[in-house]
Amino acid sequence: MPTQQYWKEFINENPRYEGKNYTAWQFGVDPEELAELVVSGKKTLTCSSLKEYEVENESLPEIGEVSIVLDSDDSPKCIIECTKVYTIVFKDAGEEIAYKEGEGDRTLSYWRQAHLDFFEWLYPEMGLEFNESEEIVVEEFKLIYV
Repeated sequence: MPTQQYWKEFINENPRYEGKNYTAWQFGVDPEELAELVVSGKKTLTCSSLKEYEVENESLPEIGEVSIVLDSDDSPKCIIECTKVYTIVFKDAGEEIAYKEGEGDRTLSYWRQAHLDFFEWLYPEMGLEFNESEEIVVEEFKLIYV
């Protein structure tokens, strides 16, 4: 289903969002799996590199923003609303972040290794070198439509 049609169906069922802007995007390295984690309720948080926002000259997410989560074929899977945004130093991430991100076994050790692997790939792509003192953007969200 096209994104605009999905949004119209959402608005028909949730008229209080009419007139609100939205974005549509895929999660990370495995859009299918990550979208399914959101739909299942396991994933309620995502982390990104602050440097990536700066390099791409993008603004940080804002509370109240609404997004359509897409699968790898750019088909809508669900709609989320941002509930909290903050930055932390990578090495300061704790168990709660790992659990809310919902990936793997939801432990901090899994989260750290998965994000180290990702950031150690991403940073050279941006011409930078990653270290654990880098700031990351933490975005918490709630599922509002499937």
